Amino acid sequence: MGDDNPNPVVSAAVGPTLAFRSMQALMEEDDSQDPLTVQEVYESLRHLSDPEHPELSLEQLKVVNQGHVKIDGHTVFIQFTPTVPTCSVATLIGLTIKAKMLRSLPHQYKVDVEINPGSHNQEDQVNKQLNDKERVAAALENPALCNLINNGISGTDRPDFALLLA
Repeated sequence: MGDDNPNPVVSAAVGPTLAFRSMQALMEEDDSQDPLTVQEVYESLRHLSDPEHPELSLEQLKVVNQGHVKIDGHTVFIQFTPTVPTCSVATLIGLTIKAKMLRSLPHQYKVDVEINPGSHNQEDQVNKQLNDKERVAAALENPALCNLINNGISGTDRPDFALLLA
């Protein structure tokens, strides 16, 4: 180890120090926080994998788009469009979207996911399943379904760095 700089100049901390906040305080709602934006929600969804075509994202297949995400207070509304009206995995796609949002958003947000009106033959049945808390909870506890959902979510956190600079 060399002594290239035996007497380095050490400067005092210049700027404000951050106050310690517990994890609980960080998870609680804070009115001074920036409000959640549609673009932030969409950024969380766009890279989710399609169950039938795992190499393609829901954005690439036009299953999700930013225009179908709405935020009203503490409720996030997301509509999705299955690739075909007879899509057999529409409920699984909806569950994947819902699971991703439940895992990504602070707990004070409610998430409503449904099929874009007129885009699926069994729209009413799928929407009923996706908005039934007990059915969703049971599905998220089912090991086989949970594995499929986790596969759809895995590796999808690819933030748009322009959002961080906005």
